[in-house]
Amino acid sequence: MLRRGKPPGATAVNDHTIKHNPGGADRPLTPALFIGVLGVVYGDIGTSPLYAMRASAQHFAEDGLERWEILGLLSLIFWSLNLVVTLKYVTFVLRADNRGEGGILSLMALAQRSVSSPRLAAAAGVIGMVGACLFFGDGVITPAISVLSAVEGLKVVHPALEGIVVPIAVAVLLALFLVQRGGTEAVGRVFGPVCLLWFLVIGLLGLLEIAQQPSVLAALSPHYAVRFFLEYGFLAFVAFGLVVLAVTGAEALYADMGHFGRKPMRAAWLFLVLPALCLNYFGQGALLLSDPETIANPFYLLAPEWFRLPLVFLATAATIIASQAMISGAFSIARQCVQLGLLPRLTVRHTSETAEGQIYLPQVNFALLVGVLVLVLSFRDSDSLAAAYGFAVTGTFICTTLLAALVYASRFRWPVALVVSVFGAFLLLDATFFAANVLKIPDGGYVPLLIGTVLFLLMSTWRTGRELLFARFRQDSLPLRSFVARLPASRTLRVPGTAVFMTSQADYVPSALLHNLKHNKVLHERVLFVTVQTEGVPQASQRAEVEELAPGIHRIALHYGFLESPNIPRDLAALADKGVALEPMQTSYFLGRETVVAGSVPKMSRWRQWLFGLMSRNAVPATEFFRIPADRVVELGARVAI
Repeated sequence: MLRRGKPPGATAVNDHTIKHNPGGADRPLTPALFIGVLGVVYGDIGTSPLYAMRASAQHFAEDGLERWEILGLLSLIFWSLNLVVTLKYVTFVLRADNRGEGGILSLMALAQRSVSSPRLAAAAGVIGMVGACLFFGDGVITPAISVLSAVEGLKVVHPALEGIVVPIAVAVLLALFLVQRGGTEAVGRVFGPVCLLWFLVIGLLGLLEIAQQPSVLAALSPHYAVRFFLEYGFLAFVAFGLVVLAVTGAEALYADMGHFGRKPMRAAWLFLVLPALCLNYFGQGALLLSDPETIANPFYLLAPEWFRLPLVFLATAATIIASQAMISGAFSIARQCVQLGLLPRLTVRHTSETAEGQIYLPQVNFALLVGVLVLVLSFRDSDSLAAAYGFAVTGTFICTTLLAALVYASRFRWPVALVVSVFGAFLLLDATFFAANVLKIPDGGYVPLLIGTVLFLLMSTWRTGRELLFARFRQDSLPLRSFVARLPASRTLRVPGTAVFMTSQADYVPSALLHNLKHNKVLHERVLFVTVQTEGVPQASQRAEVEELAPGIHRIALHYGFLESPNIPRDLAALADKGVALEPMQTSYFLGRETVVAGSVPKMSRWRQWLFGLMSRNAVPATEFFRIPADRVVELGARVAI
């Protein structure tokens, strides 16, 4: 029932067109969008000063930190922010929008549409799958490390409060995940103002400390980063795995482009977020130059004693916002995976009557909650979690760079030499970050690696199994046109009403129809063969294609973008002016329920067959996913051997 692309052999059709705004990437800059960007896009990277500088410095502080070491780390952080975020994402990647939308799967779909080689398209699909899997690995760690690092400020306020850090963090995270069920539209209105206050406060705290130690600005020169490498050699390479903590969240720049557009995102980054982050990092560096003992928590020790407790509350609010953005992103990516055929059907509940993107996926929410709580209770502090953070992020960086290079070469027609020069440099930087984080696998980096590997096995098994299933359908089914041509001679009894047969193969007779004819010996007066197709665009520009195969028999292809949720009854009802008039109480929906069994010569290994069968049995029923009234459905089962 759910398939991608245009059905083979499509002929002249009547079109039912829907309207949408494909220019979301070019929205004008307004104060509302500027503030909104802060709450949704920059929460993750905006809270990285809580732990990035501390984790980087503590790795080299066993025998005390010297001035050149502090300046070297600051220089690495400053230039990483500018090369990875400002140059790569803000300057180049934001241009590669898929009709106004961004994100790793959106970029994958754009790359597949842009290239002409089937092999390159297949490679883009695999890269997109890997990036999506790593995104979920990152999504489990982000709430855990962000909230823990914020609540750890209580230890700075008073050491006796150390024992309640983990319980409070667990309580905050539980509350965060539990409120997802009701939607976050009302709470979301305060996200932007809170983050605006956050960036102003952390920038001011850094500026005040820089004023006391202005020599720290020498770290703006890249030669301190170069010296750091020359002095430390391989250990400087290890530092790259910690410095990357400062750029985690950069992927959100691209993923949330469809909500805000390029101009507001670029303006917010260049004129507020980047300056605030740099001021705070340099302020922490200035504090370390003045008092090396502050390495215990340079972020909170930047603040005067009277302001530390309020800062804990503000930081907790900011990390909740950062975590919320990651959770919402996980919901969106999971729905895209389902729409693009990478995962079985999941429950999708809309929490807003007006915003299509406001969704809640209970299975994903529960999985994230369990993963986050396990991490918090296992690692118990942000310094330990820092070892697990970075692997998934840098892997996603590489996937984005590869896909963006394909888009620039195929869609923007850049010369190969220019693509290799620009994106080769980005790939080298990303690969360096990634290789440095590989060293952290024994200390916690195995967490996102394990999550990503499991998800990749699930996605690849589901996609392979569906392809084998479709191939078996085509092999065993009758061509639809031949069947329709023989109907007048068959003298099949036609009964009143409308039958809607959901099918994934538009050119073949659905097994549900054959079973209905075999057992009931009748065919309805009006028969609709409906295929749902997911396009590689955010919103489909054309909703329905209608073709009359014979009097009273139509073939209908319903098109959806990967950001849209199918609603079959609604969209069929809209086709009355196209010669397809439905009476809801006289319409029955016929669905096939396949039971997958091993063939005489299995096409998949036994464990993959078992896994595919498990996912098939636990997929959300088609009636719920396609919003078909349960009391109008007839399900007919069949055993399919693959």
